[in-house]
Amino acid sequence: MGIVRTLVITIDRDNDLGVKSGIRGPVVGRKSCLTAALRLGIADPEESDTNAILGALHHHDRLVEGASASDEVQIAILTGDVRVGPRSDRAIASQLDEVIQDFQPDTAVLVTDGADDEASLPIVTSRVRVDTVEKVIVRQSKGIEGTYYYIVKAIEDPRFRSRLLVPLAVFLIIIGLGLIIPNGIALIGSLPLLIGLWVLGKGLGLEAQMERVAMEMRDSATGGLFSSLLWGMSIVSLFLAVATIWAGWNEQGPEQSEVEHLVGLFDETLQWIVGGALSFLLALGVLRWKEGTFTGRSVLLIGLSVVIYTFLAATIDVVLAISSGEQYSPTFDQLGDDWGVPIVSMMMYYLLRTIVQSFVEDDELAQGNRFWGV
Repeated sequence: MGIVRTLVITIDRDNDLGVKSGIRGPVVGRKSCLTAALRLGIADPEESDTNAILGALHHHDRLVEGASASDEVQIAILTGDVRVGPRSDRAIASQLDEVIQDFQPDTAVLVTDGADDEASLPIVTSRVRVDTVEKVIVRQSKGIEGTYYYIVKAIEDPRFRSRLLVPLAVFLIIIGLGLIIPNGIALIGSLPLLIGLWVLGKGLGLEAQMERVAMEMRDSATGGLFSSLLWGMSIVSLFLAVATIWAGWNEQGPEQSEVEHLVGLFDETLQWIVGGALSFLLALGVLRWKEGTFTGRSVLLIGLSVVIYTFLAATIDVVLAISSGEQYSPTFDQLGDDWGVPIVSMMMYYLLRTIVQSFVEDDELAQGNRFWGV
């Protein structure tokens, strides 16, 4: 039989090792990994990644004891980034490629401390065969397993702090404003709506996407002036849309029907909504371009927003004309005047979509001809 090279891998996806002990990944070799575990354990005795590293060392030693004289076993720690997501996954993939290039493993063993680090499993399996995935779970004493302990640890953990404290803060702010502001019962009544939207987002899996968008907004704000201005314009447009609705809600004219009032108010708000959406999509496109991951999806979303805006604007004009008592006859000229621009915008969007898809298919074909093996 030939030489079998086995790589034992443990992944620190949120880079606690680098933040708390100042050690940059990848960490390769038993001695270096043991030193990293000791430094991380001293820096934060309650860090679960320390147990994952020790578990990987334990697995490494067992493999060494049972291996033949010609087999080779190596251990490596891969670190990601504090901003868990695409950035940390790219860092892990880059470090794994470096380790694979040096060691040339035949199989791998992944040792993790939970689902967060296990999310990087596809990155490992796409580059080397994984025979075993081992999860290290620390046994706690009965006194530590109290509710108070877990609440305190969740508050101290930056990953769970926003998920726990932000909804509680929003709840208390709405209750407080509803009690302070005159006739604030409507504000308190919005709580079930907000809770329902939050539960709907959880059910549809939108929380991860919103976190990714927020992370991209933060990266964009620190990465470039132009994209930061676009984010700011989208937020300002949103506030202006809310202010327009708030200011015009009770300003119905004496000869104006309720339908005319609501449609006219929506017409005034629509420009701010579309402006905010376009700024938001442009900022996403700029960020994707800077990261080298631009696929044209932002361009398609911008084109689709323009199509939706033209159809909504035409619908509003028709509704206002009918509700005001004007004689509306669906002749060819009238339909052309009302719906010509929306139809042309839809045809242009179809052309834009065809062009973008052709570029994406060419790029995927070029990447498919690359060899990613070892």
